[in-house]
Amino acid sequence: MSESDQSIGFDTPRLVTKKILAKLQHEGDGAVVRRGIGRSEQKFLDPFLMLDDFSVSPPAGFPDHPHRGFETVTYMLQGSITHQDFAGHKGTIHTGDVQWMTAGRGIIHSEMPAGEGAQKGLQLWINLSSQDKMIEPRYQELLSDEIKRAEKDGAEVRIIAGESMGVRSPVYTRTPTMYLDFTLKPRAQVHQNIPESWNGFVYVIEGEGVFGMPNSSPSTAHHVLVLGPGDGLSVWNRSSKPLRFVLIAGQPINEPVVQYGPFVMNTEAEIDQTIEDYHYSKNGFEMAKYWRSQ
Repeated sequence: MSESDQSIGFDTPRLVTKKILAKLQHEGDGAVVRRGIGRSEQKFLDPFLMLDDFSVSPPAGFPDHPHRGFETVTYMLQGSITHQDFAGHKGTIHTGDVQWMTAGRGIIHSEMPAGEGAQKGLQLWINLSSQDKMIEPRYQELLSDEIKRAEKDGAEVRIIAGESMGVRSPVYTRTPTMYLDFTLKPRAQVHQNIPESWNGFVYVIEGEGVFGMPNSSPSTAHHVLVLGPGDGLSVWNRSSKPLRFVLIAGQPINEPVVQYGPFVMNTEAEIDQTIEDYHYSKNGFEMAKYWRSQ
């Protein structure tokens, strides 16, 4: 073990407690996703409800569908997706762009591919606390060149939310969240602080890396690595190719989660009310009566 492997600098390094292969499944209208969180092996990781690594080619997509009670974060890895909602919000996000959507009390929208071939990205669902579930919807959109970056010793990071290498993202996270996209050159390593009270995980996009302890076995693409408690994560790229992964962590909400498809509330009664609101176009779904995406 080299000297640098020993000087990690965390009081309690976070170790991988569970490794899950995100297997392919069909979702939406002809889209294919690898679901890493939100499946039987890992139903939730408070405050995270779902992580999908999606691939969608025309004419497939995610046509008009509702949400209530949480946030969706869409991060484009390749290509473009056009979204439009029933409040008149419309736009296209391209490779490297992020859309952070707070559904709050209710939104109906569509997400459809905006180019030929496969459009790929990650979509993360973040829960909202009971006091925030019925707030007005809002969007934060970051173009690729607006996302702050930092680099040190062969490790580059794009800071979508939170802070890394002394650089902070401007994104406001109602549920406190860290979302970092790391690329490590061969033989590079990185040591990232994570608030001790937060839950966290890694999703490997490409390559293979050693996570947690220097003697751990390598993890490869399409695996979710659930992290145990601690104050930071160490990662080593011992391979001859680049390693790319996202590190996502957030403050747990510690409230009951009752989910019915795209509705996430705290009680069964609230879910029943949400279904009624959606069906009768009320309490946040008023526009549903008249709106269809173009």
